[in-house]
Amino acid sequence: MSLPSNKILISEPDKLVCRNLSYILSVRYTAIEVDCGEALIEKVAELTPDLVIMDIEQSGISGIEVCRKLKQTERTKRIPVILITSHINREEIVCGLQAGADDYLTKPLIPAEVLARVDAHLRYPDFYADLERDDLQMLLGLYDTVFALRNPMKILQMIVDRLAELLDVERCSIVSVASNVEMIVKASSHLHENPEIRLDLDRYPEIRKALETRSAVVVDDVGSDPLMESVQPSLSSLNFKSMLVVPIIKKESVIGTLFLGTATTLQKGISERVFKLCHLVANISANALENAILFESIRTAKEFFEEMAIRDGLTRLYNHRHFYDRLGKEFARAKRYREPLSLIFFDIDDFKNVNDLYGHIHGDEVLKVIGQRVLDLIRASDIAVRYGGEEFAILLPSTDAEGALSLAERVSAAISESRFNGLGDLQVTVSTGVATYVGDNLAGANELVEIVDRGMYSAKSQGKNRVVVVS
Repeated sequence: MSLPSNKILISEPDKLVCRNLSYILSVRYTAIEVDCGEALIEKVAELTPDLVIMDIEQSGISGIEVCRKLKQTERTKRIPVILITSHINREEIVCGLQAGADDYLTKPLIPAEVLARVDAHLRYPDFYADLERDDLQMLLGLYDTVFALRNPMKILQMIVDRLAELLDVERCSIVSVASNVEMIVKASSHLHENPEIRLDLDRYPEIRKALETRSAVVVDDVGSDPLMESVQPSLSSLNFKSMLVVPIIKKESVIGTLFLGTATTLQKGISERVFKLCHLVANISANALENAILFESIRTAKEFFEEMAIRDGLTRLYNHRHFYDRLGKEFARAKRYREPLSLIFFDIDDFKNVNDLYGHIHGDEVLKVIGQRVLDLIRASDIAVRYGGEEFAILLPSTDAEGALSLAERVSAAISESRFNGLGDLQVTVSTGVATYVGDNLAGANELVEIVDRGMYSAKSQGKNRVVVVS
């Protein structure tokens, strides 16, 4: 946690930007404004601040030169420096980073980004040391992409692809925490479609350890490391021998991991450069991964509520409203492609007696069991519906009259053979109507419903517990 005593020096020639930046930082820190580069060097020597933020463009000595002087002085070289630029000039920014700057910000300044960058550098000073020019270029590209792209999954995929290419590793992946026993692959350099592959944590002890310790885990040789002993049989199919797992932390919680796998054994351990670079990439990935997890939860919740809106709460069959929506679409499709479309209606015989004699709780149990019997018998393409009360419907795309009759008879038999909790040997039967649209024999979808409804009531009038086909 950052303390109010943290001193941050600001040097920004645009007075409005300077006041705005000072206001942003004053929420958490002591912000001190300085007029120019020369004055900044003097003030740093006097106050030894915790961090410096300055514009690259200064009156007199440039921000890059100020940074170089600070980093060449023993007393001030470990003070983090963040450069501000009004435009993204890669060469200029890289020169600044090579002069010793620890990070950069572009105008217009975004308060959340400013505070996030400052927090990170106060927690991890000197973190950019040992990085190569290509590393810095890649990090700049990642920063640009994170703030330019809207799709978090694309951001994560771009991150793993670029890191795998830069470090020349066989696999780079980002996974999210799904539960105490499961992870989900959000992006991987060897999979270029949104993978969403679920991982059993028991099969990935290196990831489990990174999650539990909240620290990076290095496996120099998967064949000899004791950590991997329990999963040795499954490692033979992998094309890498060494691994690095870095936890991705957001708001003090581990939300996922960054994973690297290489085909060569790390005889001397992982380099400081790779170790630091992966930590920086993990930090950059945190926002995108959090958003990906959030978007997934929203999408899942949206799909759940959308599904609930079209399902009957008791039987989990589709409801009356969804039936007519699908009926219209399937009828139009059957007419266009000249395919048959069949419809089954059935009604539970004497269902009122069940409710009157045994109560509505047992009546609900009958409805649920019948719904399950229907689901057990239909195809994935069929639409099973609780039409209302004790009436049910089954819409059968691409099904002729013979196929519909066969299903209707099997459903009727399955229901009559069912037994229900608390109802003893009570036999429940149904009266069923079947109708089929073929070619142009019907004017519209509603006529199909009217015909099959007549068939169902004809079955009732003929003594119940039977199937009537209406042509």
